[in-house]
Amino acid sequence: MRYATRLFPAVRKLSFGVKEGSRLKVLPKVELDIDYLCNVEKKTEIETNIKNRKGIGDIDRVHDLYARIQAAEKERDRTELLVKFEEEAKKIPNRSYNLVPSCENAVKVVKSIGTQKSFNFEPKEFSKLMDSLHVLRTVNLANFAGHKSYYFMGDLAALEHALVRFSIKGLLKRGFHLVSVPDILPAHIIESCGMPVESDRSQVYKLDESHGPGLCLSGTAEMALAGYVMNKQFHASELPLRFAAVSRCFRAETSGLSEERGIYRVHQFTKVEMFAVTDQDSAGSLLEEFRNIQEENFASLGLHLRTLDMPPHELGASTYRKYDVEAWLPGRKMFGEVSSCSNCTDYQSRRLAIKYLPCDAFAPVHAHTVNGTACAIPRMLIALVETHQEPDGNVVIPDVLRPYMQGKERIQQSYNKTLIRGWKEITDLIIEYLVNSTGIFNHLL
Repeated sequence: MRYATRLFPAVRKLSFGVKEGSRLKVLPKVELDIDYLCNVEKKTEIETNIKNRKGIGDIDRVHDLYARIQAAEKERDRTELLVKFEEEAKKIPNRSYNLVPSCENAVKVVKSIGTQKSFNFEPKEFSKLMDSLHVLRTVNLANFAGHKSYYFMGDLAALEHALVRFSIKGLLKRGFHLVSVPDILPAHIIESCGMPVESDRSQVYKLDESHGPGLCLSGTAEMALAGYVMNKQFHASELPLRFAAVSRCFRAETSGLSEERGIYRVHQFTKVEMFAVTDQDSAGSLLEEFRNIQEENFASLGLHLRTLDMPPHELGASTYRKYDVEAWLPGRKMFGEVSSCSNCTDYQSRRLAIKYLPCDAFAPVHAHTVNGTACAIPRMLIALVETHQEPDGNVVIPDVLRPYMQGKERIQQSYNKTLIRGWKEITDLIIEYLVNSTGIFNHLL
């Protein structure tokens, strides 16, 4: 039975626009898989998927609204029901890869790379090492930089930029197209990528309405890249299209877990992102390609890694299948996630009208999208510093990064003495001024 042919002619009347400067930009019409969502035979499967993923969708509500739409006699009633139907149907998460473990705590290790490095001394944590070298500042920042903020200085800042350049160079060699993306996006784009904006536990920073309706800070370049291909139609011969971007990522989430202390989970950070648009038959192989890129790049940095096939409860609404790559953190004595990659099938393309024309076909179909983290800077820095530390507190720079750091072999105390002294003197002067200023210091506190 073809549900969409009966339902979507009315949905087309619901297309709307938002003002963009002096022009009106029409948002893409959401084209959900109604044949699947409203198929009674699939209802139990969808219910189980929502439960396993701890999703918020209500398939009973979707089916009830669909039945009421079919029975509605007045066009006005039908239109109102269609609006409610679409809002409820959009909450249903993507399907889950059928080989993903269904047990809540079942995480499958699919690959292990390298071994845990042995030390003849007690390895320190990242923050202690970098504090001793005076290239990291995370304390006394709440008054002007907010909670979970940080400064990288000297060689640590240089190492951040080295990681970005190393990652981008590798992606360009693999045929990725480099895109510079905006960090402010419409809420519609963010929600269409699977991240809720209005929920109580939303990770999204929303701008004041005075700056424009529904504007938010982007949580990842994946969202901006998806928006970049919104309303686009490609030919199958053009696919896959691989994009790379460097951006600041903004996350309102916070954590009190000791495992996520320091810069492990922060409100803003730099990340190199991979994003691809492909045909419906190639997304699975493209996900494996992204995973291989991550594993090869991180292994070349001398890290001990393991790759996990994530269970349903760890999947976001848009994700069909996801791999997490974890690195061993010697100072913390634990594995920590440093990257992930996801196959979102047609979840994003149905909401953003990303389509392609198959070979020997006359009608376009929805493309599939794949995304992955090429390098999330803070966590990668933690893994590198803790893995390559020396007894004297210096840190060896991996060979592959040295060309991006003017051949430097180590991060060590001597290089930063002048910077340290200057920074300390400036900081002391600022604090002295604030303390001596009438009421200012107390006001800031």
